[in-house]
Amino acid sequence: MKRLVYLLMAMMLVGVVSVGCRQTAKPEQDAVDSDSVAIQEVMEIDSTIYGVCGEGTAMHTLELVTDGGDTLYYTMRVEEDADILGGMMVGDRMAVMGKEADGGLVAKRVINLTTLLGKWTSLDKNFEIVEGGMVNSNVEAESNPWVSWKILNGRLLLNTDTFDIVELGADSLYIENSQGIFVYKRAQ
Repeated sequence: MKRLVYLLMAMMLVGVVSVGCRQTAKPEQDAVDSDSVAIQEVMEIDSTIYGVCGEGTAMHTLELVTDGGDTLYYTMRVEEDADILGGMMVGDRMAVMGKEADGGLVAKRVINLTTLLGKWTSLDKNFEIVEGGMVNSNVEAESNPWVSWKILNGRLLLNTDTFDIVELGADSLYIENSQGIFVYKRAQ
């Protein structure tokens, strides 16, 4: 985890240096652009760890085989109410937000990406979340269909709309933003 923090700090430093170098070409216009680029870079830092749920997973322990090939063990503490969305099934793709505590890793939020994938429907939306960050809209008349998705720091981004996942189950998805709570059911 410390390596990840050092890597992120190094990436930010390199980004600031490269933004500073770009300012010499067109000082007036690039100064504004570089500020927005620097802000965007900071906002895009994702603290989520991605991987597959391993066979060592139990009721209060998650074994995560990361995309980098490392095996991490997260504890889910009852007193801290770890937020587990979509369940933990061996072999499922997971997104985990956690912290270091007492010499180990503690999961704060676990999102089962395998459960998130699929067709979802409501009164006004009918879409499919597919692997690779794509969303297929099934409503022809929709004015602003979602076409992409990703998890960023434990939140679901659909295009540029950011949502908190309130509930994720085998047949239901509740997401919330400043406009309200949106409820979807699994489409067959």
